[in-house]
Amino acid sequence: MDNHHTIDTPYQDDVELEHLNNAADEEPDSPLPSNAMGDQTKAPRWLSGATPRWSMPKQVPVILQPRFTWRYVFFSLTVVYILYCFVRGSPLLASKLPKYTGAYDVGAIDIEYPLERPIRVSETVFRDTGAPAFELETVLFRVYYPTNKGATSRKSKHLWVPKPVSLTAEGYAKFAHFNNLISRPLFTFGLWAIAGRIRSPAEVDVPLLDSENNHFPVMVFSHGMASSRTDYTHYSGELASRGHIVAAVEHRDGSCPGSMIKTIDKKEKKRLMFRKSELLSDPPMDEAKIKVEQLGFRQAEIEETIAVLQKIHAGHGDAVFMSNSRREGTHLKDWEGRLNFTQLSIGGHSYGATGALQALKGAPSSKSIAIGGIALDPGKGSGPLNNDINVPVLVIHSNSWSKKYSLFFGRPHFDTVKDLVQDVLDRVGASWFVTSIGTSHPSVTDAPLIEPLLLSWTTGATIDVKEGVNQYVKASMDFFDYLRDHGKRGILNETVTHPNYDDDERSKERKQQMSKEIGKYWQIHVAPL
Repeated sequence: MDNHHTIDTPYQDDVELEHLNNAADEEPDSPLPSNAMGDQTKAPRWLSGATPRWSMPKQVPVILQPRFTWRYVFFSLTVVYILYCFVRGSPLLASKLPKYTGAYDVGAIDIEYPLERPIRVSETVFRDTGAPAFELETVLFRVYYPTNKGATSRKSKHLWVPKPVSLTAEGYAKFAHFNNLISRPLFTFGLWAIAGRIRSPAEVDVPLLDSENNHFPVMVFSHGMASSRTDYTHYSGELASRGHIVAAVEHRDGSCPGSMIKTIDKKEKKRLMFRKSELLSDPPMDEAKIKVEQLGFRQAEIEETIAVLQKIHAGHGDAVFMSNSRREGTHLKDWEGRLNFTQLSIGGHSYGATGALQALKGAPSSKSIAIGGIALDPGKGSGPLNNDINVPVLVIHSNSWSKKYSLFFGRPHFDTVKDLVQDVLDRVGASWFVTSIGTSHPSVTDAPLIEPLLLSWTTGATIDVKEGVNQYVKASMDFFDYLRDHGKRGILNETVTHPNYDDDERSKERKQQMSKEIGKYWQIHVAPL
């Protein structure tokens, strides 16, 4: 600091400084100014009864007087935005999940049900603890179902990221290869800031719809890698709002970021995602082996989910409720005879689509009673695709999944999927393979709805995010209608338009005759004649 600098008058916004005397008026060796005690003939201001110069009423306007710098404006807008979000109950850095658009309102129940005896899919163990890696103790799934208009619950709606947020955040940190004492709190805070306040629109634990149609079709849905039972909330809920019951499974096969295994009489156990390097097996674990064991575990979870739903249908809803460690399902006793297992389908996305195709092996049979399947973007790195299928399938590729050339066990992935669907079509007379134009791999998940601009920018999707999910829902409902009455509607009523991706074989006349919506949003690669 320059020792020769003096302050003649304080800056007008400097509310703490009094006027300072000129340094020349002071004794140079005095530790205090020579007039530090002030004028001895005049009473101190604090005895005079005068209002202090630092009093709140006069100074508040000065303190709050805006200085229109960019920092001030940014800080003010940030505070206003945070207050607005908290008042509205909105997430800080994301959008709310939209309401469902079908004819019915939607209810949701989390069910975690213990198996009578654990199922051990393999003898593989965790390297650090020696505990079985693929032993199924409980099955966890969320049921989305139609309910009466205006149905409300006293229970809070489900959080999109279940508590504890730190568990899911640690899983994401592991996926990112950045899991340590420093990164985990950062991931937790980031996940909380982006999605910690987002809730599913579905009402929790309300009664099943009162309907003249006493039976509801059922779909069991399998999530993809780095996902959970909550990542397809909108797709599942939209199907439920149109009269379907959807059971979204949460897999504990190492693909879910983080899942808490809960039983009523035992201590909770957390299950984070894991890689083959964390496992011990004989023969040693490799990529092919872990995929086989993961898919086997997923199939067991899907089968056990169906078994629990059958218990509910058979009139054991109260017993399921009493054994449910998630403490939801108070009305399950009223679900007796309400699930239509003659209309059971299995669906999935990405790794879950591979798992769904796996679960359809041998169907329909006493062990696998599904009559159809929906596979959304079958995995490119999740092991071979099962082609031993004898029920109709609808395979939907996102635009990015079809567009990007990928080798899959020595062949183009697109060709492998096309041949699989064609083989099923030749055997059963009905199957479809289509591409959803303008979409990307995450388009059917909730992620683009929560972060539309970010996901569109990073994935290249061009379709409106709500319209993207809407098109998936429409095609799925067309498929369910076909399973019910074998009537071809919507996209299923069209023949092949593009034998290969972007290879348009339509005549000018057909383009004119075709529905504008179907022509805009779909390419059809395999379909019945």
